[in-house]
Amino acid sequence: MAQTKQIVVVGGGMVAHRFTEAMRARDTEGRFAVTVLAEEPRAPYDRVALTSYFTGRKPEELALGDPSLWEDPLVTLERDAKAVSVDRAARTVTDAHGRTYPYDHLVMATGSYAWSPPVKGSDLPGVFVYRTIDDVAALRGYVQQRRRDLGRTVRGAVIGGGLLGLEAAGALQELGATSTVVQFADRLMNLQVDEGGGQALSRLIENTGVKVRCNTATEEIRADKHGHVGSLKFAEQGEQLVDVVVFATGVRPRDELGRDMGLPLGERGGIVVDDTCLTEDPAISAIGEVACIQGSCIGLIAPGNTMAEIAVDRLLGGVSTFPGADTAAKLKLLGVDVASFGDAFATTPGALELTYADPVAGVYKKLVVSDDARTLLGGILVGDASAYASLRPLVGSEVGGDPAGWLLPEGAIERPNVELPDEAGVCSCNNVSAGAIRGAVTEHGCTDLAGVKACTKAGTSCGSCLPLVKKIMGTELEKAGIEVSNALCEHFAMSRAQLFSAVQVSELRTFSEIIERFGTGRGCDLCKPAIGSILATLYNEHVLAADRAALQDTNDRVMANMQKDGTYSVVPRVPGGEILPEHLILIGQIAQDYGLYTKITGGQRIDMFGARLEQLPSIWKRLVDAGMESGHAYGKSLRTVKSCVGSDWCRYGVQDSVGMAIALELRYRGLRSPHKFKLGVSGCARECAEARGKDVGVIATDKGWNVYVGGNGGFTPKHAQLLVEDVDDATLFKVIDRYLMLYVRTADRLQRTAPWQEDYEGGLDAIRSVIVDDSLGICADLDAHMARHINSYEDEWAAVLNDPERLKQFTAFVNAPEQPDPTLAYVEQRGQRRPATASERSDGSVLIAPATLEVRS
Repeated sequence: MAQTKQIVVVGGGMVAHRFTEAMRARDTEGRFAVTVLAEEPRAPYDRVALTSYFTGRKPEELALGDPSLWEDPLVTLERDAKAVSVDRAARTVTDAHGRTYPYDHLVMATGSYAWSPPVKGSDLPGVFVYRTIDDVAALRGYVQQRRRDLGRTVRGAVIGGGLLGLEAAGALQELGATSTVVQFADRLMNLQVDEGGGQALSRLIENTGVKVRCNTATEEIRADKHGHVGSLKFAEQGEQLVDVVVFATGVRPRDELGRDMGLPLGERGGIVVDDTCLTEDPAISAIGEVACIQGSCIGLIAPGNTMAEIAVDRLLGGVSTFPGADTAAKLKLLGVDVASFGDAFATTPGALELTYADPVAGVYKKLVVSDDARTLLGGILVGDASAYASLRPLVGSEVGGDPAGWLLPEGAIERPNVELPDEAGVCSCNNVSAGAIRGAVTEHGCTDLAGVKACTKAGTSCGSCLPLVKKIMGTELEKAGIEVSNALCEHFAMSRAQLFSAVQVSELRTFSEIIERFGTGRGCDLCKPAIGSILATLYNEHVLAADRAALQDTNDRVMANMQKDGTYSVVPRVPGGEILPEHLILIGQIAQDYGLYTKITGGQRIDMFGARLEQLPSIWKRLVDAGMESGHAYGKSLRTVKSCVGSDWCRYGVQDSVGMAIALELRYRGLRSPHKFKLGVSGCARECAEARGKDVGVIATDKGWNVYVGGNGGFTPKHAQLLVEDVDDATLFKVIDRYLMLYVRTADRLQRTAPWQEDYEGGLDAIRSVIVDDSLGICADLDAHMARHINSYEDEWAAVLNDPERLKQFTAFVNAPEQPDPTLAYVEQRGQRRPATASERSDGSVLIAPATLEVRS
């Protein structure tokens, strides 16, 4: 076997990660070992998502890809290893610590740096750039400290109104600072949108609370009396008081090593490479923002990923070349959709521009087509970019039908139905074509979205292409005659959402009526709990009412969580985490009296473990008599609403987060849903309640509340996405009411909000359209349904305690109700008892959770 060759990658960013990942995926023979020299003290991370750092996302959560990549024996990641020199003759790289790395092939992936214009005062404390995790961490620390020092809201300014500038403005807002964007050009994002789009964008951005100043040149940053940033002096338009300034005026390629090596550089910087990403030296490639390819450096991740793939392909003997940069971009900046693709500025000779503008709705759309109006050349979408995923791959193809169908509001005119050619790009981030997605279905047997994503990587980066990926997949499955069933189970051909609608319309109230009308057979463990949940949601009747007890799973059947030893946990509701001293004392007394293990849960309440089945009623009677109620820890329903202490106690709190958390928990308690859901309320942008990790997260602002939705923990954690901003209490309740009701009605069985939101046709934008704009005309129905739930709520345990028949089921042995289960065994640990393991039990037996049994002599 040939000796393994050494590749050294200089740079530890997103493109370096893509190169390394692609090399290990394709180099199945182990021909190359890769060493990555990362300047930062961390593994490559998602720089595009830096703003989420301010909403509670930890640096490690930004890490790219599978961490096992860095454990591969053919991959070495050197952190804090800035490369300072390259010896092309000896083929070695030396880092800042004096360590030397030999290479057979060198890959320059040093990216770019944040460029700041030579403005007087730019070296004052309080001036920042916005490029790395360290940059944003320093910005956050400074703003927090200045807020403490000044005793008021920090005034921020961002110099630069492009992509980075608007992201930085959003970051300042997340930190609780005010924000003004100062733009030298005549409009925001002047490289992506035209004059009309810029006007619409400015209006939308200002509606978020960010001030915009275009046609403004910053002449000087002036200090306050303490030597910190105090104001901005403009060339012609006076002065503005500020406390912190962020430069976001563009980036420049980090090509100093290339210059030192004597490699040719582009006119505006960057290491010159050919279409195979090779430099003048055949042993050196350059990829990403540092590469000057086809005459320019490209500051987008998609072309960088393409270069990484080409470099890998060439090293492995392939023949791929750079096809040209796809500079299309779709972003959500401060909650505002912006998209630009193709020949957005109509530079093609004879090009026609079709525009649609609705200043009231905050929408601007433009399509650029050929002179015969048949071929799509490009476009700009501001305020509503829902058509982007379908339009971008059509660039260069016939648009089909009347192109106005893509511009006018949904339903005004039928949109053209066009099938993309195989070569059309669908996922620009990962360079995935429509043909590759079709091939995942026809050649690799993928029959669901998760399979297609794993097979092709489509939709695994920004996710904006997922609606189109799903559409292509569905069409291909239909062509192939492959039926992907969404049936609830073998007894119901309908999906859960379809069955929910059917039961609602027919007003059926029992399982026997429903299966007779819509199903077959006697039901199973899949459909019974689902129907039990549907009935509970629609009519808010007790889960053990009528014939419903038999429909419930183990936990709902006894209204407690079964533990591994067959005992149960007791979790009373503690709305918002606020608890009376007498309730704390009562919980402690109950735990002592029954010998229960106690623990503070992640949802700010107290869990008591180890209760036997026959003890549950007596425990709950004491709790209910004291005014406490079921916490529904056992149900597919609202669990908790976590909160910080808010403005009641915290010196940073801007709203009453505790009061809001209590109001939300009492509003949604007992709401049965496809899966459990949790809420969080933070009283300021410091986000101590970790609201963006919840299904619904509420974060206080100076103007009201921001609402985030679709955050989940579990096996695939997701951060919640912004739904609405700066709303008052009444609007907040209305929006959350509708979001939860739409989720309850349309989600699949056991589907949490994050995957439901992703799978919903059109994603969060479509959900927002339904529940905020009432695009389907169902908001009144959703409101009425939630009102019925709130008005008909009753505590489930209080109802059971008043029903002798229901109490009969809480016995371990039907003919000896008071006799405890003899199979239970415990040991002491940290001062409390816990279930004994098999090795700790005298007979070495394995625990099996008991059902209701009969004692036999």
